[in-house]
Amino acid sequence: MKALNFIAAFIGGIAVGAAAGILLAPEKGADTRERIAEALRKRGIRLNRKEMDALVSDISEELSNAKEDAE
Repeated sequence: MKALNFIAAFIGGIAVGAAAGILLAPEKGADTRERIAEALRKRGIRLNRKEMDALVSDISEELSNAKEDAE
């Protein structure tokens, strides 16, 4: 069971790291949203502009919370 928890934590860390890298990269917000939308489309997930903005806001908030918790 500990190995499963380790794997889950590892995969979660990869996901958070990738999201942080995308969101904190020095690009325009519109370019970042387009890259996220394209990655989601490749996986069969379609979001309109409003849903994409909400997703980006949620991810940004989670990253801010994780950063505060780490400090």
